Amino acid sequence: MAPYESDDSTTAGEADDLRAGRRKAARYVVPVAVVGVAAATIGLVPALADSGDPDLPKISAQQLIDKIAKSDVQQMSGTVKITTDLGLPNLGGLESSLTSGAAGSGDGSSADPTSKLTELASGTHTLRVAADGQDRQKLSLLENAAEYSIIHNGKDVWGYDSQSNEVYHSTAPAGAEKQQKEDVPATPKDLTKDALKAVDDTTSVTVEGTAQVAGRDAYRLVIKPKQSGSTVGQITVAVDSKTGLPLKFTLTPASGGAAVVDAGFTQVSFAKPSASTFDFTPPKGAKVTEDKQGDHAKGHFEGGPKGDHKDGKFHGKPGKPDEDLAKGLDGLNVIGKGWNSIATFDTGGKGMPSGSEVGGNLGGFLDSLGDKVSGKFGSGTVFKTRLINALITDNGKVYVGAVSKDALVEAANAG
Repeated sequence: MAPYESDDSTTAGEADDLRAGRRKAARYVVPVAVVGVAAATIGLVPALADSGDPDLPKISAQQLIDKIAKSDVQQMSGTVKITTDLGLPNLGGLESSLTSGAAGSGDGSSADPTSKLTELASGTHTLRVAADGQDRQKLSLLENAAEYSIIHNGKDVWGYDSQSNEVYHSTAPAGAEKQQKEDVPATPKDLTKDALKAVDDTTSVTVEGTAQVAGRDAYRLVIKPKQSGSTVGQITVAVDSKTGLPLKFTLTPASGGAAVVDAGFTQVSFAKPSASTFDFTPPKGAKVTEDKQGDHAKGHFEGGPKGDHKDGKFHGKPGKPDEDLAKGLDGLNVIGKGWNSIATFDTGGKGMPSGSEVGGNLGGFLDSLGDKVSGKFGSGTVFKTRLINALITDNGKVYVGAVSKDALVEAANAG
C-alpha cells in the first residue's frame, strides 16, 4: 500500500483536509496503536531459541521471582534483538505518522523519544544498550545506514537522529535518580517487570527447565493466564542464573503461531562501560529542539514494578498497569479482573469514522482492522490485532484489552 502523498503536492485546502483527517483518525487509532502497545508490554514471550539446557540447581517459581526482584545489575552493556508482530497490515510507512501523531509530540522533531520509539511497535529491530548506575544509560536503535540514540547522563537526556541530524534535549526531573532506579528501556528486564505486575490469583507461574541465552545459563520462568478469554497464551522469561537479570522475554498469543513480542540479548557484558559511552555533544549543523515540558524522557528510563519488595518478595497489585495507563486517559475505568481486564473510556465523539469517510490509504487501513459488531449497546467496530482488541461504539465509547472480540461485546452490553 503506497504512503500518503506529501502536502506539497496538494492545494492549501486539500492539505488542511488531509491533516485534519490524519488527526481525526489518529485520535481513534490510539486504543489500537498506543494503548495496544502499552498493554502488550504487560507480558511478552516467544519460544526461547535455546543453545543448550544447562544443568542448574532446582529453584521454585517464587524463588526465581525473588531472584528477579533482588537483581541489582548497575553496570552492563549488550545488544538486544526485538521482534514485534501484532498482525497489523502493511501500511507502507503510514504507521509512523499514525503512531507519532497519537503520541502527541507537538514540535515535530524526529529526535523526540516520544514518537521515535513507537517504531518498536512493529518489525524486527536491533538495539545497543549500556548502563552505569542510576545516572547514566544509553539506548541506540540501529537502522539501515542510520542510528537513533537516547542518552541519559546526569541531569541531561539527549535524543539524536543521525538520519535527519536532529537533536532533542530534555532535563531529567529533579531528584528522579534518588527516588527510583532508572532502567534502560525496551529490554527484557523492563518487559519482565511489567509482566510480573499482572501476576495474581488468575495467573499460573512455573519454572520449566533451563536455557542458554547470550552465552549465559538461565532458568525459564513461564507465566500463563488461568482464565479463558484472554488473547495472551503464555510469557516465557529466561532469567540469568547468577545475576537474576531477565535475558530474554517472549509473548506467545493464545491463537498460536509466531510470538507477538520476542526481546532478548544476543550479547551481554557486566563490565563497567567506558565513561565516553555516555558523552554527547550536538553535531555541527544539527537542529536542536528543547523539551518545553522537561520530563518527556522520564518515562523512557524509569521502569519497574510499583508494588512493594518487602523481604525481597514482589507484592504487585492486580490491575496496577491499568491504573498507570489511566493516568494518561481522562475518564478511564477498568472492568473485569486479571488478564481479562478491559479498559473503557468515552472519547466524547461520534464513534469511529468508516474507511470511506476518511478515504485514501488511511481509510483502507481502518477498514482492514475493523469488524462491524452490534448488541444491546448499539453498534460499533472492533479493531483487532494478535494481542490487543478494541471496540469503539458508534456513540464514541471505547473498550480495549487483551481479550477476545466476544468479551468486548459482552462488556459493552453490560455497560
